[in-house]
Amino acid sequence: MTASSLLHTFNVVLLDIEGTTTPVDFVFEVLFPYARAGVRDFISEHSSDARGDIDGLLEENRKDIERGLDPPVVVDSSEDALLDSLTVYAHWLIDADRKSTPLKSLQGKIWEAGYRAGELRAQVFEDVPRAFRRWRDEQKSICIYSSGSVLAQRLLFAHTDAGDLTPMIDEYFDTNIGAKIESESYLRIAANIKRNPPDIIFISDVTAELDAARAAGFQTLLSIRPGNRPQPKASLYAAIRSFDELFDHN
Repeated sequence: MTASSLLHTFNVVLLDIEGTTTPVDFVFEVLFPYARAGVRDFISEHSSDARGDIDGLLEENRKDIERGLDPPVVVDSSEDALLDSLTVYAHWLIDADRKSTPLKSLQGKIWEAGYRAGELRAQVFEDVPRAFRRWRDEQKSICIYSSGSVLAQRLLFAHTDAGDLTPMIDEYFDTNIGAKIESESYLRIAANIKRNPPDIIFISDVTAELDAARAAGFQTLLSIRPGNRPQPKASLYAAIRSFDELFDHN
């Protein structure tokens, strides 16, 4: 199924990041390792800024233990013990690609320091800036929905190799609005931006997310980019390999 079989008029483009606007390799080979390496030092040097994230991770650790997931146990018998064990637990969550809200918040703060220091430069696919400009020219709203924190999203689009793209983005949503595989999350987004679900098209590389968006009444497109993982039920979704295809058929 292709985009030519789609599309009703849409007024809002809701975009995933990883595998949709940004290569998967950049996330897994650059961002995640950078955050992983910086966890202990950041918590140690910015404990007050990270207090909410620390408390959230402690609560998540407790729940993981109760659920029998056998996580590394966070120990707070001393400052060093807390730093060491919290770092090990954060690494465990990163390795599991857990969509943990406090972890994502902490990662965003670590990446913020990296962008400010000039150690990070975000990647987007070459068609992304072009598509953003055309959507804005057509007076369509551009919104982002990612498991990464809103801070991390803003930082990524502010520091791309194509320049600062944030002036073209209207809204950002993360797991505080709900999980990406739950249809209620998309209904909350529609309510937040005061749009009817059919007026919104959601583009993602994950069919489980598209299932949830479709159940909420959104239009959907599967993003197929280099490095993306094969998806179950991919044939059920219209697919694009570049945002340019939307303009070819609209």
